[in-house]
Amino acid sequence: MPSCSPDCCLYQAAEIIKVFGEDGVGKVVEVPADMTARDVCQLLVYKSHCLDDNCWTLVEHHPLLGLERCLEDHELVVQVQACMSPESKFLFRKNYAKYEFFRNPLKFFPEQMVAWCQDSNGIIPPSQLLQTFLNSSRCPEIQGFLYMKEAGRKSWKKLYVFLRRSGLYCSTKGTSKEPRHLQLLSDLEESNVYTVTTSRKMYNAPTDYQFCIKPGKGRTELKELKVLCAEDEQSRTCWVTVFRVLKYGILLYQNYKIPHQRKTAISNFTAPVRSVSENSLVAMDFSGRTGRVIDNPEEAMSAAMEEGQTWRKRSQRMNVLGSPSPQHPSTLSSVIHRTQLWFHGRIMREESHRMITQQGQVDGLFLLRDSRSNPRAFVLTLCHHQKIRHFQILPYEEDSQTYFSLDDGSTKFTDLIHLVEFYQLNRGVLPCKLKHPCTMVAL
Repeated sequence: MPSCSPDCCLYQAAEIIKVFGEDGVGKVVEVPADMTARDVCQLLVYKSHCLDDNCWTLVEHHPLLGLERCLEDHELVVQVQACMSPESKFLFRKNYAKYEFFRNPLKFFPEQMVAWCQDSNGIIPPSQLLQTFLNSSRCPEIQGFLYMKEAGRKSWKKLYVFLRRSGLYCSTKGTSKEPRHLQLLSDLEESNVYTVTTSRKMYNAPTDYQFCIKPGKGRTELKELKVLCAEDEQSRTCWVTVFRVLKYGILLYQNYKIPHQRKTAISNFTAPVRSVSENSLVAMDFSGRTGRVIDNPEEAMSAAMEEGQTWRKRSQRMNVLGSPSPQHPSTLSSVIHRTQLWFHGRIMREESHRMITQQGQVDGLFLLRDSRSNPRAFVLTLCHHQKIRHFQILPYEEDSQTYFSLDDGSTKFTDLIHLVEFYQLNRGVLPCKLKHPCTMVAL
């Protein structure tokens, strides 16, 4: 029998997976056995012409259970797929919070939940806090109240829970830490932590801040899940983040500091088009062999009017920017924002919440959308301190020109791109600068 060549063996070891973008469209990818989640993300970034900023993630999504988690960069995709049920799937999505705890650890690990912080009079340098968590021989425990759904029952019980390197424990007697009062709920090595994406009605949860511990090997039945519920978003984020840190330790830091780069043809890809406001444009004449900047104001105005006529004719033939509504006139300044990844049109308020939540809830994560209450206005949806806020952007008429403002006309902009660029550099009336655009990329 002829022996297999290395290339043949590699081909036989490969699996076919399907990855879905947030628009619901899937892309088939051939994945070798040694291909990590980071490698798959790099491949999809290259094929979709996105910017590889180490924020892209492969998401394991279980629609029937209402669960999902972001794969760690070093996880082997083929191994993860082997444990997934037939209806489960992979999603390709941004997650700005994936490594945010390395930059702002105190926001992710509240002092009241870290036992070691309570013993040190609250004087903990962030670098020391992180180093202690990553230290395999000495690690602080996380503690606090959680609601847990008891097996075979519909009721929830409030318990005092401890997360140590050896596993997750609950106290059978109040807040006692005595070994005889501790009961093991789950280990770390054989389980993964998931966020619950469905409404609280599915599990009849007491709050909206649910997460779940699911066995990592084999396909899991509903009765095998340990569904837990925190009292607020900060607590849930702390439990989920610490579970990851205690399980993977220094591997997470290596993923964050030195992203794994495969030596393949994926190294060179097209960078995305940057946002360009109308105020950043100059008049150009391309009638000759080379382009020239038009310095004469009258000539520039004539060229702009001619280009405007061409734009209107082209927009009638091609619905690239979407059909302008009577409420939003079809001028360039009123539609140019529709080309930007941070603009999401007429989505509902609840949909904007869902998108922000899924992409990390870090400070400065934002999107813009059409206002549902005021047809001529827009809404800026912004995340700050894990809370989502909405700011209305109103139009103002001045000298037959329409301007946009979110501070009652004190600061006005000719288009929404100009407005976004300003608040990316200046906080103004906002609680923080605009830092991370909430984007949906089609595969």
